[in-house]
Order: sequence, then structure tokens, then C-alpha cells
Amino acid sequence: MTAKTAIVTGAGSGVGKAVAHALLHARWNVVFCGRRLERLTDAIAAAGVGAERALAQPCDVSQPAEVEQLFAATVARFGRVDLLFNNAGSSYPYAMIDEIPLEGWEQVLSVNLTGAFLCAREAFRTMRNQTPQGGRIINNGSVSAHSPRPGSAPYTVTKHGITGLTKALALDGRAFSIACGQIDIGNAATEMTRKMAAGVRQADGQVRPEPVMDVKNVADAVLYMAGLPPSANALSLVVMASDMPLVGRG
Repeated sequence: MTAKTAIVTGAGSGVGKAVAHALLHARWNVVFCGRRLERLTDAIAAAGVGAERALAQPCDVSQPAEVEQLFAATVARFGRVDLLFNNAGSSYPYAMIDEIPLEGWEQVLSVNLTGAFLCAREAFRTMRNQTPQGGRIINNGSVSAHSPRPGSAPYTVTKHGITGLTKALALDGRAFSIACGQIDIGNAATEMTRKMAAGVRQADGQVRPEPVMDVKNVADAVLYMAGLPPSANALSLVVMASDMPLVGRG
């Protein structure tokens, strides 16, 4: 059987890197997408397997021409796209909304929401027109799509927007065998969450450490979603550190 092909955005580190590695180990072709080529090539080497099935493709997901080139390069190398893990994202430091400049707001939206839209648009276009038709898009939301952290308006708004994008694509994709689901992650241990050991601001204003979980749990969950047959879809999946304070009152 010919290996299926996945594109993972934000694959140079963190969740994206872990998911890209898991897909390579599961014998997928994997396109590692990110802004810095060196990080992508290092991530491929760190997988320890499947370098011949991997492609490092630099791309700023907020730039339409670069996203179009990402998908063109993928099809040129592997012939089709079976999976997009729409993972690239950014955040803004803790701030009240009246302290956030317009450019800070626009920067987060350009990556988290516009970038996700641009990648989903090209994935949908490719999957709709390839033979056999179809594929799967998995959007990386966040537990912030359910409950915000204090001082996180730009990030939280984008993650609620991802939920709307996911549901719209899940509906529109039915006619073309394109499934779309969303994974919402809480406190996976990555470079970005190291500060949680020192303390994270809570809803009551206090700063307290929070539990984290192995990022492998996220990779395993994405593999589950990606491996579903075309007749099934995990529309929404939350994977989180069991003891984090998401469930309960702040």
C-alpha cells in the first residue's frame, strides 16, 4: 500500500514536532512545515526514522503565496495530501484588552486564524480535486476554546474561531469525502509550557504551578483521529493533564 501523506504545520518544535514524528513512525509521508528550515531539518533528523519519507518545507502560514507553495511542493513530491494537521500558532503576553496594541492583536490573528484558514483552504482544494477524492483536516484548537486564561483575549478569540472553522469544514467537506475535526490540548509538556512549573496566573489572580502531561499523549490522540476510516470523524477531542484546573470553578 502506498503511504499516506500528511502536512504538519509548526513541525519544528513542540506539539507539531511530536505529531510529525509519530506519523513518520506510523509510516506516513510527512511534510514538516515551519518558518525556519534549520529547525525542520533538525526535527526530521531527530525522528530517527523515515527521513526518505519526510520533506522540510519552510512556510509562513500567514502568507498566501507561501501556503500555496507548501501544497504544490507536497503534491510534487508525494502526489497527494491525505492529512493536514493545522497546528502552527502564536500567542501574546498576558495583558488586559486595553493594554493590547492593534498590531499585537493582528499578529496573533494572522497566524492562528488567517494561517489556519489559508492552510485549510489549500488542503480542501487539493483533497477535493485529487483522485481518489478526499482527506482529513485536524485543527489544533486549545482548551482555551472552552475556557480562557486571564489576560488572553487575542489567543482565546482565535481558538474559538478555530472551532467555527472546524464545524464549517466538517459540514462543507461531506460532499467531497473531506473530514474535519479539532483537538483541544491542555498543558502538554513542551518548550512553550516550561513556565507552568514556576506558576501560571489563575482566574482568582494568583499564580500557581500547574500539572503537565507528556506530549506523546497528544501525538497518540492525533494518530487516532488521523487513522479513522472516511466514514468516521472525531469532531472534537480534548486531551489534557488530568489534574489541571480546567474542570471546576476558578
